[in-house]
Amino acid sequence: MLNLQPQRQILIVYPHPDDEAFSVAGTISYYRKKMNTPVTYACLTLGEMGRNLGNPPFATRESLPEIRRKELQAAAAAMGIEDLRMLGFRDKTVEFEDDEKMVNVMADLIAELNPSLIFTFYPGFAVHPDHEATARAVVEAVRRIPQAERPEVYGCAFANDTLEKLGEPHVMVNISEMKADKIQTIKAHASQTGWMIQEAEKRADDGEPLSESWLNFERFYIVNPDHFAK
Repeated sequence: MLNLQPQRQILIVYPHPDDEAFSVAGTISYYRKKMNTPVTYACLTLGEMGRNLGNPPFATRESLPEIRRKELQAAAAAMGIEDLRMLGFRDKTVEFEDDEKMVNVMADLIAELNPSLIFTFYPGFAVHPDHEATARAVVEAVRRIPQAERPEVYGCAFANDTLEKLGEPHVMVNISEMKADKIQTIKAHASQTGWMIQEAEKRADDGEPLSESWLNFERFYIVNPDHFAK
């Protein structure tokens, strides 16, 4: 396990169910199950506009929000998270929320929980508009905290030009010990990830070796909030 330091409290902030599965599931599983670190996951939406309805389809546009709610709860349980907050924003509209309102929501969470570390997306390198809006709000809320009192922020970045512009990630966590927990978290979001799991299992059955990198390592950039001052 590389670069994992003990933490007082961790806060995860993402806009959609399953964002956490690919970004932090192994790291958080380690913190919860090996270090017993308190973790709160604040998920802004239920991902009710998700493009997938299961494979084969088992959801409808009407039933998808409740299905994804249950999937999110199952994913949190797979990581050992007991404090799951569903903030009730509407999927694909986070980018249109008032900026100050969003910053205040994040500031209230931070003030309540007093985390020493926050996981979110890295502003400018998170691709989806809801990802970007979430990251901006978190980083701005932290920027307004006196420097000596700020939690550290780890950002997940996956835009095509990430390496070119940001360089190598500052933090690389070897999660091979928690790989099963990460896979279980991904599988929990069956409406969105079922097809991916099926394809991976089919390739494995056909003798094609799977790329293990994304299942063994999670990578983060340390965010300096002052670089994003308005």
